[in-house]
Amino acid sequence: MNTRATFGSKLGLIMASVGSAVGLGNIWRFPCEAGENGGGAFLVVYIFCVLGLGTVVMLAEFFIGRASQNDSVGAFKTLAPNTMWKIVGYNGVLAAFLIFGFYSVVSGWTLEYMYQSITGNLKADSVEEFNETFGLFTSGIFRPIMWIVIFTVITHLVVLSGVKKGIERASKIMMPLLFVILIILCIRSLLLPNAGAGLKFFFYPDFSKITSKVVLSALGQAFFSMSVGMGCMITYASYFNKSINMPKTAVSVVTLDTLVAILAGIVIFPAVTSFGISPAQGPKLVFVTLPNIFQQMPFGSLWALIFFLLLALAALTSIISIHEVVTAYLHDQYKMSRRKSATIVSLCGFAVGVVCSLSFGILSDFKILGFTIFDFLDFVTANLMLPLGGMFICIFTGWYIDKKILKAELTNNGTVKFGLFSVFVFLLKYIAPVIIAMVCVNQLGIF
Repeated sequence: MNTRATFGSKLGLIMASVGSAVGLGNIWRFPCEAGENGGGAFLVVYIFCVLGLGTVVMLAEFFIGRASQNDSVGAFKTLAPNTMWKIVGYNGVLAAFLIFGFYSVVSGWTLEYMYQSITGNLKADSVEEFNETFGLFTSGIFRPIMWIVIFTVITHLVVLSGVKKGIERASKIMMPLLFVILIILCIRSLLLPNAGAGLKFFFYPDFSKITSKVVLSALGQAFFSMSVGMGCMITYASYFNKSINMPKTAVSVVTLDTLVAILAGIVIFPAVTSFGISPAQGPKLVFVTLPNIFQQMPFGSLWALIFFLLLALAALTSIISIHEVVTAYLHDQYKMSRRKSATIVSLCGFAVGVVCSLSFGILSDFKILGFTIFDFLDFVTANLMLPLGGMFICIFTGWYIDKKILKAELTNNGTVKFGLFSVFVFLLKYIAPVIIAMVCVNQLGIF
């Protein structure tokens, strides 16, 4: 008898899946990538990439998870017994664990900036001073680690509570709140002077700016944003019941995930252009440039608090799913209790997070292939492990799995319409793996 936990409602399932996909990649990384790659031109390419690539890979992961009713390693053992395909699952679990470590560091930064906003200390005389303050904070020992502890404990408590009472319940609260905050910030940003210039930059595409770099950057961002390749969607789909319409769910998740990224752009670009700042600010846009903008606005501390609360919520919904990947693996493969599995993941992940945090300070001189520890884990997971995981998931589902089994699972044995099944299989077999390989090669700087 299958006693595996399932999501209690369709809404909870979608909110949890969207929460897994929505994270700092949407609200922090996406505006940075768009700002550095032509704004509207990048947005157009990104949307095509998300619809063409993100949905296909996500649906493949949904199939693997629900068909196997197992964690990301057990899934491949179930669907391809006595083969080497389980290595793809191990890659996903390891990637999730490493990402949990360094992601908790950046997540902790959002709590620090929330605290500084509440106390009214998030202010400086210039961007340079904000930059210096950010550097002093991240290179410290006690405060960054304290916030990692707090973020890890919150994540641990949610995962410990299980699928329905923990992940689903938290997602039902956090995701609607995230959308409400985004809309409030959008309205505030649109009321700023010269907001139209920011909207024009973001929504009016200059197609002459579409280069191979822009296309590959958009592909990489689409892949990063979907949380595919590391077992999150496989793990969550293993909690789907057999009546769920998976193609429709995948489209819903991808649409909402893209909407969050677009709303984040509406928040940030009008604000940036209103204060005469270049949109191409890079990764420091959120923690250096925006705080400087907030302090020049009426009730700046309030808007800063709301914004960093948004970031913290986005980080939390993602890190919960990342934690669950490793927890489910230990729970299923080693028959551990959820409490024991979650505790091991939290403690070990915290240890990795501490080392990553210290790489900005006392461990900054320790390098791996020229990277700090934080940057090395970020580079290896984002540029190697996730793309390779996604590519082999496509190859596995497209080439190894019998198409009759694939169609039966995706159509709930013919009770759900999936008119584009042949197109989906073609993209899965021939297009997605090649595109992901190109992204991977591009990210490595090979071409």
